[in-house]
Amino acid sequence: MVADSRDLLALERTREFSGRYHVLGGLISPMDGIGPDLLQISSLVKRVADDDVEEVILALTPSVEGDTTSLYVARLLKPFTKVSRIAYGLPVGSELEYADDVTLSRALEGRRDVD
Repeated sequence: MVADSRDLLALERTREFSGRYHVLGGLISPMDGIGPDLLQISSLVKRVADDDVEEVILALTPSVEGDTTSLYVARLLKPFTKVSRIAYGLPVGSELEYADDVTLSRALEGRRDVD
């Protein structure tokens, strides 16, 4: 699940995902007057409830609006399927000393075992 077509194209460039996409048409943003009813959330819930969807991957911007939308959608979808979220963290080639606290915290939370 992505917020808009630009995000879909960014994920497609990685050639790592071979599933189907659902474009919400934005993010929940009460300050901008955008509530869940203005997005394609109900169609996503219907799609997941009606189809045999193994997992929904939330690929939204790491922002207050992205986090709000992710939490809202995850609560609606969890009765029907597995819900996961893309990892957030440091971009490749970045310097730790220049990373902000939130980015470093999320990078630590999303750490993985070294094989």
